[in-house]
Amino acid sequence: MTDALNLGLDHALLLGAICFTAGVIRGFSGFGLSAVVMAAAALIIAPAQLIPMLLILELTASLLMIRQGFAQADKRISFGLAVGSALGLPLGLWLTLSISADASRLIALAVIIVLAVAQLARVRLAFLATNAGLAISGIASGITTGVSGAGGMVVALYVLAQDIAAGRMRASLVLYLMVSGGISFFTHLIIGTLDAQAFTRGLVFAVPCAIGVIVGRMCFVPKWERYYKPFCLCLLIALAAIGVLRLALG
Repeated sequence: MTDALNLGLDHALLLGAICFTAGVIRGFSGFGLSAVVMAAAALIIAPAQLIPMLLILELTASLLMIRQGFAQADKRISFGLAVGSALGLPLGLWLTLSISADASRLIALAVIIVLAVAQLARVRLAFLATNAGLAISGIASGITTGVSGAGGMVVALYVLAQDIAAGRMRASLVLYLMVSGGISFFTHLIIGTLDAQAFTRGLVFAVPCAIGVIVGRMCFVPKWERYYKPFCLCLLIALAAIGVLRLALG
């Protein structure tokens, strides 16, 4: 099995533990799986090889969560963000070819940190509650995905800024990731980045990831909901800070 994964046994076990942990976070918060795995596993597998594998993990998590997510989600928010993201992605890819990749990542991560801190400080970002805010956030997510791969974190910031219940926030994120993940799946198939090795790795590590998602879902109970938003905002800040640190250390 390790030969098929092109990984040593120690790295395979470590990656399995990382995927389980990321699954727990995804099951509770509704997002963060890819960012956690990318932050923790980039020294085991090159980021370019991680991205198509992560797509399988994200779709697995979405399938486990989508039934409840679809019922509770704010469809206008989820589909609006998905459409905006699809429109913004080409511009993000163009920017990637025009400016330094590290500079673009640093800008995106810095914006995420500032906005997340502002929300923790209870600074109300009123413009995000408007239709224009929805469109801008979706397009910004697509652009950020194109230049840094952190578009899901922008979407999480938008959803967390809404004055809605924690369960509805989480469900809206789940539905968005399901829609955008489906689009990305076919995109990767068409361009050939989802090859046999990536698919095999995705299927194998989907198992610990799925177990983690189930554990995370069990943690999302009414008595913990008041901690949901602060937890997610702190998670965003931590992930973005790790990204900045990785850039600083080269």
